Amino acid sequence: MREEVVLITGANGEIGHGLIKRIHQEGKKKIIALDLKPLDDGLTHLVQRFFQGDILDNMLLGRLMAEYEITSIFHLASLLSTKSEYTPETAHKVNVEGTINLLRLGVDLSQWQGKPVKFLYPSSIAVYGLPSLEIKNKEGKIKEYQWCTPITMYGCNKIYCENLGRYYSKHYRQLAIDRSPNALDFRCIRFPGLISADTVPTGGTSDYGPEMLHHAAMNKTYDCFVRPDTRIPFMAMPDAIKALLQLASVPAESLSQLSYNVTSFSPSAEEIRQCTIRAFPQSKINFKNHPSRQAIVDSWPVDVDDSPARKDWGWEPEYDMERSFTDYLIPAIKDRYKK
Repeated sequence: MREEVVLITGANGEIGHGLIKRIHQEGKKKIIALDLKPLDDGLTHLVQRFFQGDILDNMLLGRLMAEYEITSIFHLASLLSTKSEYTPETAHKVNVEGTINLLRLGVDLSQWQGKPVKFLYPSSIAVYGLPSLEIKNKEGKIKEYQWCTPITMYGCNKIYCENLGRYYSKHYRQLAIDRSPNALDFRCIRFPGLISADTVPTGGTSDYGPEMLHHAAMNKTYDCFVRPDTRIPFMAMPDAIKALLQLASVPAESLSQLSYNVTSFSPSAEEIRQCTIRAFPQSKINFKNHPSRQAIVDSWPVDVDDSPARKDWGWEPEYDMERSFTDYLIPAIKDRYKK
C-alpha cells in the first residue's frame, strides 16, 4: 500500500518553513518535502521524507507519483520578483514550466487515485499593475479581477499560472473523448508582502519590510530602496500559513472562485521603520530610492479587497500591524540573533 502524504515543493522557503511546522504540529498528515537545496536542519525531523531535486525533473516527479499517494500539493517553489527581473527567461522556466509539471502531476494523481487532488498555489499582489500613483491611491482596495496587468516577469508568471490552474482543473483536455471526470482541485491565494521571523528574505520586492528588521537585529545599516511614503499590504507569516491551511480544508462547493486575495495591514515604509526603531533603538535605516524597484512597488495596490475569502471560507487575520511586531516579529527576531 502506498502511503498518503502531502507534497510541499520549495520546502526551504519562507512559507515552507512555517507550513511544515504547522502541519507537523497538527499531526494529521505526513509530509514529503522537495527543494533544490538540502533541507534545513530544523525541518528534517518534521517530514516523512525529503527529496533534493528540481521541479523541472519529470523523472523525479514520476517517482513521487509511483511511491506515494499524494492527496494535496502545496506548490511553493518559485523564483521571486527581484531575482526574476535579472533572469526573466530562467524565471519563466522555473515559475511556469515547473508549475505546469506540478499541475500535470496533480491531474495524473487525481485520475489514478479516482478523486481530486488539492493543489494549493500561493500567488502574489505582483499580479497587479496599476499605471500610476494617482490611480493607485484613488483605487484603494483592489478586487481579484481588477488591474491584472503586471509589469514584472514574476507577476506575469503568477497570473498566467493562475489561469493554468483554472485550465487544468476545469477544462483540461476538454475535447478528448476519453477525458477523465476526476479533475484537479486547484485553489490559489494572492498573498501581500509576507514578513517572517524564521527566515531571512530571499529576493522579494516587498522584502524591504522584513529586511529592515533583520538588519536592525544584526546591528547592520540598511538602505531601504523605496520612498518613506510607499504603501502596500503586508501579512505576518503565521497568518499566511493559517490562510493556506484554511483554504485547503474548505469543501470545494463552498468556493465561488479559484483565486482569493488575503491581507492584514498596509503600512508605509516609514511606519515600518518607526516600529523597527522602537524595538531596536540602535537601528541605522536610511532611504535610498532605487527607481526601478520603486516603480515595481508603485504598481502594486495600496490594499486589496479580501471580502470573498472572508465570505467563502471565513478568512480573518489574527495579526494586525501592532500584534505582528510586538507578539511575533520582534521577540522571534531578537531571539534568532541572540543565538
